[in-house]
Amino acid sequence: MAATMKDSDTQVTFEDQQKINRFARTNARLMDLKEELTSKEKQLENLTDAEDELMMAEGDDEHWCTYQIGEVLVEMTGEEAQSALEVAKETCQGEIDSLKAQADGYKQTLSDLKTQLYAKFGTNINLDLDDES
Repeated sequence: MAATMKDSDTQVTFEDQQKINRFARTNARLMDLKEELTSKEKQLENLTDAEDELMMAEGDDEHWCTYQIGEVLVEMTGEEAQSALEVAKETCQGEIDSLKAQADGYKQTLSDLKTQLYAKFGTNINLDLDDES
């Protein structure tokens, strides 16, 4: 993200500088959020894969499997593991939805600030994001 000014007669007021700073902070938060979102989506994919593997492994009603909770491995029945995976998937999906909503809020803030700053400075300021997604 670049927020640079070209030579111009337009004066940068304290409020303008605050908007530019807010734009930079919000953009940095959005980039961090996107990384966290990618991580959570990968975690959800891994949980789905584990659930699929568990379904394929079910042959008898009393098979045992190892389930990782944090740093600890726990032995549980396939049914218990299936329930734990469903809860973990629901939690992960909720976190993903929350992160996406937060990202949308950041994007709206960035859009509003870009509009305000471009209205005042025109092409004398560059607020183009490195990652426009």
